[in-house]
Amino acid sequence: MQILFSDDFRKSIKKHSAIKNVIKKKVDMIISDPITLGEPLKGNLRGFYSCPVKKSFLIIYVYCYICRRKGDDKVILCSDCYEQNDDTIKFVAFGPHDETYNKTEKK
Repeated sequence: MQILFSDDFRKSIKKHSAIKNVIKKKVDMIISDPITLGEPLKGNLRGFYSCPVKKSFLIIYVYCYICRRKGDDKVILCSDCYEQNDDTIKFVAFGPHDETYNKTEKK
């Protein structure tokens, strides 16, 4: 499995370093079972999954296999979509609930 982290995701982890261990555990859980653990998003965020980390914090990610199977790759339009294999998870954003959704919608 290939795991990718966006620059925004990395910056957010540094910003919220107090819960870094909790984030790492959740990332590991997502990697081991990306479909069951995450919640598929709708509307402008179709194709993305969200997973709560702690109270109001969440992770937003894309699992390429499901994205392509559902046809969501035509909605998300990742610039590197066809360079990645199906077994890729892209961690896109992390942070407080509303802030993270707003950042992801603007991409």
